[in-house]
Parts: sequence; C-alpha cells; structure tokens
Amino acid sequence: MPRRRRREQSLERVLGTPALFATAYGNVGSSIYYALGLTAVYALGLTPLVFVIAGVIFAATAATYAEGTVRYPEAGGSSSFARHAFNEVVSFGAAWSQMLVYVVTVATSAFFVPHYLSIFWEPLNRNPWDIVGGIVVIVVLVVLNTVGVQEATRVSIVLAVIDFATQVFLVVLGFVLVLSPHVLVSNVHWGVAPTWANLAIAIPVAMLAYTGVETVSNLAEEARDPSRSVPAAYKLVAGAVFAIYFTLPLVALSAMPVTLYHGSYSTQLARSPEQGGHANDPVLGIVDNLGVHGTPLRVLQVYVGLLAATILFIATNAGVIGASRITYSMATYRQIPEIFRRLHPRFKTPWLSLLIFAGIAPICVILPGSVTFVGTLYSFGATLSFTVAHASIVALRRKSRGEDVLYRAKPNLRFRGVDWPLFALLGGVATGVSFLVILTQNPTTRWVGVGWIATGFAVYAVYRRRFVHVSMTETVKAPPLLGPAVALEYRMILSPVVDSPQSREALHLACGLAAERRSAIVAIRVIVVPMELPIDADMPGQEALADRLLDEARDVGELYGVRVIERVARARHAGREIVEEAARRNAEIIVMGAPRLPHRTRRSAIFGKTVDYVLKNAECRVMVGAGRRAAA
Repeated sequence: MPRRRRREQSLERVLGTPALFATAYGNVGSSIYYALGLTAVYALGLTPLVFVIAGVIFAATAATYAEGTVRYPEAGGSSSFARHAFNEVVSFGAAWSQMLVYVVTVATSAFFVPHYLSIFWEPLNRNPWDIVGGIVVIVVLVVLNTVGVQEATRVSIVLAVIDFATQVFLVVLGFVLVLSPHVLVSNVHWGVAPTWANLAIAIPVAMLAYTGVETVSNLAEEARDPSRSVPAAYKLVAGAVFAIYFTLPLVALSAMPVTLYHGSYSTQLARSPEQGGHANDPVLGIVDNLGVHGTPLRVLQVYVGLLAATILFIATNAGVIGASRITYSMATYRQIPEIFRRLHPRFKTPWLSLLIFAGIAPICVILPGSVTFVGTLYSFGATLSFTVAHASIVALRRKSRGEDVLYRAKPNLRFRGVDWPLFALLGGVATGVSFLVILTQNPTTRWVGVGWIATGFAVYAVYRRRFVHVSMTETVKAPPLLGPAVALEYRMILSPVVDSPQSREALHLACGLAAERRSAIVAIRVIVVPMELPIDADMPGQEALADRLLDEARDVGELYGVRVIERVARARHAGREIVEEAARRNAEIIVMGAPRLPHRTRRSAIFGKTVDYVLKNAECRVMVGAGRRAAA
C-alpha cells in the first residue's frame, strides 16, 4: 500500500528491534482483552494449560515467521513464503486465509471496544448495542484511513508499553490477593469440564492470543536491518505474550472459579453478561473480582476500561491497515483484480479495498453478535495460514540446501544434507491438526470458512484465466501504477548509498523528486560479503559505515522534508541485491550515482560493474547521476 508510506514515515526511521517489538506487542497483546474469555468458554478450568500449549505452538510459529521474513523481507507473510517455496496457487490460498484473519481481527477488536466502554453505559456490554458500537468503530476507522488522517505511531508504541505494564501489574496484584493453587486444582474436572471435544477445540481458539503475529513480517520492509532486528523482535514478542498468558489466566481462574451453574460447570469468565459473567470483558472481570472495593476499584475499572478500549481501537486500525496491505500485495501479484490497488484520485488511498475488506466484510462478521463465532472463524483462517507458513519453510530448506542464508531459526536436525527445521515440522503438525479440529467440530465456522476459501479460489481461477491469461500457478506482477497521462509518477524511489560524492549528489536528486511528488525513498546500503566469509559474518567496519551513510541519508531527507526508509542488506553481489530490492518494493525508479570511467573498449564498464548491472537488469527506470569523467 505505497501511499500509506508517507503516513508511516515517523515509524520507518526507527524500526529497530525495540520499535518492532512495541508495535507488534501493541497488536498481539491487545488480544488478551477478548481471547481470555473466548478460550475459557471451551477450556474452563484448563484455560491456563491451554494457553501454555498455544504458547508453545506460537513459539514455533514465531520462529517460522522470523526465518521467512529475514529471507523475504516484504509484506505478505505466509503468502510470500509460499510463493517462493511452492507456486502462486498456494500463495493465493495463504493470502486469502490471511485476508480472513484480518477481516475477523477488525471485527473482533471493534466488537470488544464497546464492551470495555460499558463501564460508562452498561448496555454497551450486550446485544444489540455492542454490535452498533462495533460497527461505528469500523466505519470511523475506514473513513479515517480513506481520507488519510495521519496515525500517531509513537502514541501507539507508548500505549503498547503502558498496556504491557498494566497487564504485569494485574498479574502481580492477582498473585498477591487472589491466587489459590487449591482453587486452580479443584477447577479441573477431567473429561467433564471441559469435555474432551471442547478441550480439543479450545487449543486453536486460544491462538486468538496471538492475533497480529503477521505484524513484524509486514513491517520488515521498513526495518533497517531485518536479519538482526526481526528475529530479536519475534523472540521478545513471543516471550512477553507467553509470560502474560501463562500467569493472567491463573489469576482469572482463581478470582472466578469453575462452579455449578444451572446444572453444569461454568465460570464467570466464560458466561455472558446476561448470566452475570464476563465473557465480553474478561480483564474487567478480573478487576471486579480482585477483592478491591470502593474508590480504588472504581479508579481501576475506569483505567482498565479506557486503556482496553483504546488498545482495541488501535488494534482494529492495525487490522484495517493489514487488510489493505495484503490486498495491495495480492493485486500486485495478479491474484485479485487490479482495481483493488488503485488509489482514490483525491486522497491517494486504496478506498475500494478498505471499503470491502476492512468495512463491509467485518461488519458482516459482527452482525450475528456471537463472540464464539468470531473466535472460531479467526482460528480457521489463522491455523490454515500458519500451516502453509510452516510447510513453506520446510520446502525452502530443502530447495536451498547449501545456500548462504542470513538467518536460520533453531532447533534443526541435519539429515541427508538438509537442516530440517524441527520448529516448523512440529508447528506445522500442530497448526494443521488444529485446523482440522476447527473444521470438524464447529459446523457454522466450517461452512462460513470453507465458503470463504471456495469463493476466493473461484474468483482467482476466473480472473487468472479470462483476464490475466496466465496459468494459476505462474507468478506475474502487475506493472507499476502510474498516474493517468503522467510519465514520471514516482511513488517509491530506491537510492543505493555509497561513500562517494556522486552518491550524495544522487541522493539529493532522489530527495528532490520525492519532495515534488510526496514519494517515499528507500536508502539502501549493500554490504558485500566476500565468498570466503559466511553471509552473516560480523563486519564491524562495514556496519559502522552503513550506519553513517544511512544517517546522512536521513539528514538529507529532512532538508527536503522527506522521510527516508533506511535499509542495510548483505549480499555477494551489490547490483543483484539492488535490483531484487527494487522488485520487492515495486519501486518505480532507482536513483544512483557513479563516476564515469575511462572508456577503453566497447565492453568496458561505463559507470562501474554495479551501476552497469542495475542498468541492464532492473525492471524499473534507472536514473544515474554521473560525475565528471575519471582520469585515465
């Protein structure tokens, strides 16, 4: 979604490990406000154990996404991995599943916003007012994203930190006031509460706890050094989320134990508001049952309610952005009609994809007013997408045996010359089985989910054969979108930087183009690693030079009022890496500087090996700012 880049530039400059972690946790951590209650509906007293199992699966999934994202730092996540591992059909299936995940993420987050605002008006906690409130949230965010209101990214990061601190505070307070090992043991009635069938379905539903795992993958395009920051960010997110989901359910089930209710076992955590429960606002339920009274209780309720509503509002917006990102990626690769990536003539945003996939579709999911339906539907899409991601990493390991890679997740098992990823093998089996459980155990979710997948593949087949005129398995990219009758409309400019006057002149030229057209600039520094060294070898001198050059590029961008996306890449061949980076980002032009070399023969390089390679092989325009002819 290129036009959004100029609204995300304040984030693009600082996307190291801390920013990636904070941004991802702001999305993943928000799920505690609804996943706790939805999981307890099925797991009852085994909710803590279920979250531990789901956490192990998430750790394997995070490792898969870390390796895949470092290998292919582009928006798309599992869809991108599948494209390189298999073919375009599998890639479409993963992307369409992701689209369902984003639709349900928007619906779920928006649906729970009014539940936490019910501290001010109690009817917001139940139908139909929670439905109305959720629809209002979706409509507001679609309108804001369509007209292009700037996002307060730093505010989102600060709120993510406050959110994590609040969750830790509730855990500590709960451990002090209500935690009871005896109650936790007595909550469990094996085979009865929960039943074995409900326990099986509770595990995939608990994966709601990891809503937003694609966030780091989607932001990798803006990370300065993905090979280092992305794996570290995934590890931090996995650790932080697992810590909360390991401890907070223990507090919740101690404060709201499993008891007999109308002849069957239940807990307030899993009951609807009409039954005196907190399935719609589980974290507020914890606050209400901590044993705090009077003014401190009211202050805590208002604080948690407002924080939860704000975090969920931001998570809804992240889902809206994610839906538009995956739509743009799918349209770019001719998986869905190109009209979905076309921009509004005035606001320069993908209004149609926002309207359909971030507006109409989530509203349709909300309308039944069922929290369990949105939970199981999310699990349907997520487990399918995760399974494809795991399978893709396994296939890529087999295809790329012996190749240099920047990052390889662990643990691995070497067999017949291949480092088989144990995390992906075990994670793929777990998510695959979870998908089958959802498919077989919940008829409504089964038919809605299968209908979504079938409809998507039908449209894909017709579009590819009748309009694109290529096979379903072939990978093709749509040409860059240029403005009507505008020959030079550059929305994404790639500018390689080296330590030379010509490179600095070229950067000024790129910034001038970007300032005129409100474009985004990617300043890339390629560290060329000699063949005798591993691709991820420490090269402190080159890394320091890269940091200095990218800092200079950022400063030049500020002079022109242009924010610069800073990128470090490692490769054996600088020219090939520049061409591949331009293709990944759908850059309309590469602007680079080079001295003109003495022209001795017809075969001698005019500007140098790197620039000449880019001129010959780049799919987009290339502009070379040539300095004075070098002395013979």
